[in-house]
Amino acid sequence: MEESIKTEFEKLGGTYRQAGDYYLPNLEIDNQIEVQIGVFGQRHRRFWKENHRVRYYNLLTTGTLNDYLAKVESLAQAMFDTLVKELSEKENLNEKLKASDPLEWVRRRNNIRNRATEIVNAEVIFV
Repeated sequence: MEESIKTEFEKLGGTYRQAGDYYLPNLEIDNQIEVQIGVFGQRHRRFWKENHRVRYYNLLTTGTLNDYLAKVESLAQAMFDTLVKELSEKENLNEKLKASDPLEWVRRRNNIRNRATEIVNAEVIFV
């Protein structure tokens, strides 16, 4: 790297490392809070990374990606829980059925959970 370029970069507070014949900037993403992101947040992150790269990298480089994904996760999880509860009540999926026919209860419960997941994916995750 030319001395004039190297010194300008250092004047701006940058540091670098040499990798072969190249000088690469040492970049770190600060302000990232460790947050547990669930399945809905991970799906949303993957969707944005593949389909909305500019927005994804803007959030990543500003350090707000994890906060954003945590909000999406909590919204999606709350919507999922509400949908499962409402659909279970609507279809009379109760403890009586669970005691009398457990396999039917599991089949219907899985069906409700799958439908709720599809709704959440369509309205929150893949938007």
